[in-house]
Amino acid sequence: MKIEWNCFALAAVLALGASMAAFGEDRSEVQDRLDASTATVRELMRAADNGIPQDLIDKAKCVVVIPGLKKAGFIVGAKYGRGFASCRLPNKTGWSAPAAMIIEGGSFGFQIGVSDTDLVLLVMNSSGMRHLLTDKFTLGGEATVAAGPIGRQATAQTDAMLSTEMLSYSRSHGLFAGVSLDGATLRRDDDTDRELYGKGASSHEILTGEVKTPALVGNFDRALNRESPRRD
Repeated sequence: MKIEWNCFALAAVLALGASMAAFGEDRSEVQDRLDASTATVRELMRAADNGIPQDLIDKAKCVVVIPGLKKAGFIVGAKYGRGFASCRLPNKTGWSAPAAMIIEGGSFGFQIGVSDTDLVLLVMNSSGMRHLLTDKFTLGGEATVAAGPIGRQATAQTDAMLSTEMLSYSRSHGLFAGVSLDGATLRRDDDTDRELYGKGASSHEILTGEVKTPALVGNFDRALNRESPRRD
């Protein structure tokens, strides 16, 4: 009975997240999420020895930021969050405009309560970027993902991890840590993209630089370029 109830609760949480996305949102909600994503980017490199290594960010082809990822559960948990992705543009021209993303999925394990955590994904190679440019994919399924190393001294140990398509981090109370996201689904957020760019702008067009960066997302773009500018 407990297992049946937990599965029902998991389905209900995910259905609620899907329905929230389906009804859309107003510009103030989009702006709040952009501001939260920008704040997370600004703190990527300001956590000293507990931060994400600079050379990993500089090697990343894309970054996904999900501020305030919701996790809830008792034994069976559920995850739901909305944020933004941005990819490096060719010829050292900086970062693309941000494309809106949704992450959702369940997790099994001993857990209780509700948490609110910022999530950062570093997309490390072309294969990982190809997944990001699709409509929807599963972390740990179609795309390989691993908990990323933390701190300035971690760089010497990361060469073997660069073949991993994505490195994942969580941030709670100002501290970053590697996190497992196996089984979670990452998909495009068409409602938010429509709010930002109008009809017809796909996430693929946004992330490959075919869409001009609007003023509304300027702070997010500037934060990325300041923390990890054009690569050599």
